[in-house]
Amino acid sequence: MDAAAAVRMLKGVRDAALSGRRTPVGPRADIDESWQRMLRGGVDPDRDRRAGVLPLEEIERRRLASPLREVLPVLRDNLVSIAEAAQHIMVVADADGRLLWREGSAPVLRKADAFGFVPGADWSEALVGTNGVGTPLVSRRPVQVHSAEHFVSTHHTWTCAGAPITDPRDGRLIGVVDISGPLSAMHPASLALVTSVTRLAEAELRNRHHEALDRLRSTASPLLSRLGGRVLAVDERGWTAAVSGMPPPGRVALPKSVRAGRQWLPSLGACTLEPLPGGWLVRVDDGDAAPEGRGRVVLDLSRPHRPSARISGGAGSWSHELSPRHAELLYLLARNREGRTAAQLAEDMFADRTRTVTVRAEMSRLRRHFAQVLAHRPYRFAEEVEVELVVPEDPAALLPRSTAPAVRRARAA
Repeated sequence: MDAAAAVRMLKGVRDAALSGRRTPVGPRADIDESWQRMLRGGVDPDRDRRAGVLPLEEIERRRLASPLREVLPVLRDNLVSIAEAAQHIMVVADADGRLLWREGSAPVLRKADAFGFVPGADWSEALVGTNGVGTPLVSRRPVQVHSAEHFVSTHHTWTCAGAPITDPRDGRLIGVVDISGPLSAMHPASLALVTSVTRLAEAELRNRHHEALDRLRSTASPLLSRLGGRVLAVDERGWTAAVSGMPPPGRVALPKSVRAGRQWLPSLGACTLEPLPGGWLVRVDDGDAAPEGRGRVVLDLSRPHRPSARISGGAGSWSHELSPRHAELLYLLARNREGRTAAQLAEDMFADRTRTVTVRAEMSRLRRHFAQVLAHRPYRFAEEVEVELVVPEDPAALLPRSTAPAVRRARAA
């Protein structure tokens, strides 16, 4: 099939989807899921919507705060020259879908201006429809969007391929890298290329993380050798560099705003924190494991693709962005305060009561962060903990990536 015929076919598939008709050839899975989100969200397929472009000061602030700045040399070395030769541009956006950097072919940059594809613009999927920046941020998977696969018709002369970048140091989605260009410049290897380069960028962040831990370890180890009790040195994201008097935890979940002094950490209990170059010295206050007035847990699933949990009590508060699997488990425990056995959770998540090994492994990882508020035998929130569950207004938006039978039943309700 030549390019013109492929475009005609895609337009026919899109028209059928908008009118509710079935066709012999349907959209690809990622595109179909995105179109369904657009239809539920009321995005106009024939209107080019745009939000205000951020002022230069805000663009610069976001650039300086973004971990993506650390890997720009990797992205440039591996994408910009290829993009220029292929009449494409490279675009780097943050986790909100705001474009922070773009480089590449000058003629294509001018064409991108006409689309509002400029630094500071909002290309989130909910605003501009299916596209190579916003859609990978929602699906958390690399996505190619070609011609009429764009939900909004004014983008049909454009093709793009984007892949999300996750910071391996804390698991956060930090943005997306996209290569885009006019329809005539489409190349089938674009998605594979941008996906490979994002993996290189994540590897660079991982290497920087290990080097920083080594520096912190060399600073903290002599200090820890002189201290008694349970004490550890962690970096600013909670990764353990050195430890004394206790088995080494892989990572300690720190409060969103860390400060020196006495704080309560869900995985360790009451602790005293002192600053170190590149991290924190954490002394565990043995004999006083729980904060006064413990506690309250707010499980916030209202942002479909950024679930989080916040714990608060007399010793302060702590928040943590959840992985999709941990969000599922905490949701099930919040809905079943009496507790669930490993077999029951396996039934809830996989429709297979025999998959208890998988459940126990995930619960073990989860309890590293929530040890002070989660009990086991059966798995449950501790009785004295108040739990608030915040879900989306639209039941269909509840943990949209989840295939767990219990979650799918809740979405259907």
